[in-house]
Amino acid sequence: MENRIRHWRRARGLSQQALGHMVGLGKPTISKLERGELRLRDVTIAKLVVALDVPAGELLGDYASGASGPEAPRGPGGARAPEPSHEPSHEPSREPSREPNHETDQETTTHFGFRAVDVAEKTRLVRDVFSAVAPRYDLMNDLMSGGVHRLWKADLIDCLKPRPGMCIVDVAGGTGDVAFRILDRAGGAASGTRVVVCDASQAMIERGRDRAIDRGVFAGIDWLCGDAENLPLADACVDAYTIAFGIRNFGRIDRALAEARRVLKPGGRFVCLEFSQIVVPGLARLYDAYSFKLLPALGALVAGNQAAYQYLVESIRRFPDQERFAEMIAAAALGNVRYRNLSGGIAALHSAWRI
Repeated sequence: MENRIRHWRRARGLSQQALGHMVGLGKPTISKLERGELRLRDVTIAKLVVALDVPAGELLGDYASGASGPEAPRGPGGARAPEPSHEPSHEPSREPSREPNHETDQETTTHFGFRAVDVAEKTRLVRDVFSAVAPRYDLMNDLMSGGVHRLWKADLIDCLKPRPGMCIVDVAGGTGDVAFRILDRAGGAASGTRVVVCDASQAMIERGRDRAIDRGVFAGIDWLCGDAENLPLADACVDAYTIAFGIRNFGRIDRALAEARRVLKPGGRFVCLEFSQIVVPGLARLYDAYSFKLLPALGALVAGNQAAYQYLVESIRRFPDQERFAEMIAAAALGNVRYRNLSGGIAALHSAWRI
């Protein structure tokens, strides 16, 4: 089986010894990898993707994992290497100890805001919330955050660094806000980039499709109504998995994270933007007053649904803090987990790799 390691090593101006030093392998091993004499492991693939700054599909040739089945997104691209950030980033304190096992997960209850509910009931309740607010969802985001959510999503795109030819699944992205940004940054549909928007709410998906038509986007984005805990996608079929302000709404976050790893190709990128816990002294009290008093009232006035926005506020308070969520990502067997606080911890951007 052929790969293109030698081609890309030379294109980057690296010797076998230099590349070996970057990925922790000796020159003889690099030589054998280039000749296809050694079987590539996932961790080696991920290191090569980072070192050579090249999509996994272009690097691996016959080794690249292909998608199968009519629902599987296809694209030759892969995740791009991370670049240093000037803002503080953090790593979780624990490494994953085992692969997640869905069969042994017997949890049947979770929380809907501050209420304890059955997992199945939460799925229905959350779907009802977003179906109700879909028509005014984007307007409410602007009003609730003063437009700051746009800056946070720009940070997500900067972290992801989408490239032409990549195939990316954006989960819980029904109105398309992140998908449009990904497609624009990658060069549009003509670049060969494909974004699959997967959302459990049909109303949100329809809102996203309408926005796409209004923007003249008729290619490059697929709209899929599906469950984040059981994604209707093939194994190892996408170069990146993104989710913005959605993961806290899932009944079983660990299952959603396991699904993220399953659909990612080796070397694929996981990027999650979510509300988090305030880290700036004195800001928490002001933020609580704003959240619990103003936001539900704003929801009643603009969206005609105070209860939905009361739930959204409560769901933020119930979501794990930055460190704990990083540990959950690591427990799902995603590697190199990091996070960065945004706006004093009002939101946080977590990232990881499938290695």
